[in-house]
Amino acid sequence: MKVTAAEIWNSLTELRRRSPLVHNITNYVVMNNTANALLALGASPVMAHALEEVEEMVDIADALVLNIGTLSKHWVDAMFKAAQRARERGIPVILDPVGAGATTYRTGTSHRLIRSVPPSIIRGNASEILALGHEEGNTKGVDSADSPVNTIACAQSLNRTLGSIICVSGATDYIISGNDIVEIRNGHPMMQRVTGLGCTASALCGAFAATEDNASAAAHAMALMGIAGEMAAEKAEGPASLQSRFIDILHSITESDIGKNLKQEG
Repeated sequence: MKVTAAEIWNSLTELRRRSPLVHNITNYVVMNNTANALLALGASPVMAHALEEVEEMVDIADALVLNIGTLSKHWVDAMFKAAQRARERGIPVILDPVGAGATTYRTGTSHRLIRSVPPSIIRGNASEILALGHEEGNTKGVDSADSPVNTIACAQSLNRTLGSIICVSGATDYIISGNDIVEIRNGHPMMQRVTGLGCTASALCGAFAATEDNASAAAHAMALMGIAGEMAAEKAEGPASLQSRFIDILHSITESDIGKNLKQEG
């Protein structure tokens, strides 16, 4: 499967027309950045993790994004409760298994989540995806020390078992859907120096999944992330200015920008 600039642009235009409500149960390190990115993209973000309200929030949401970056028991309980309600409603669930493989707690939580409510999309780095597949990966905290290309077989197995679209992010992003593998080669090394851009990618997957099929949503979100990162890096003085420029570019990106910068195989 290939994606085109026209497809990405049409999807972005539809997303902006519908402005889907994306419910994020995410880590507090990235809440502000994630919310601003979703707003710049054209979606409507909400961050709600209290057990007392997550089901009600899912009832009005168009997609649910679960991010395990800063786990606690109450947040985990809220994730299970929200995911179950999302499954009942038939809205997409995106899982970002931040740091899976680093500790027993977060690895076990990830495994329980995917068994309980198989996500529509799982987006993680190579080490996290290997951990979900019960394979030994090399992780440094929440960062990956594994190569995405070495994770494809594990991602394909997870896709077959769960039915989830698997997105392995890295210098090249791999989106696994059945026998299809889409490779997105956009991005810039400086993006690794900005906290939470991976979490932002998962949130963008949720926004696109609210308005189109899951495989297209993952591919379009990752392409747009990478292109916006490259464009931001062109005039950024460092990670801080890249972050602010990235948000601006998500807001102002054009079909021409996408067409000039899209790099992919598959």
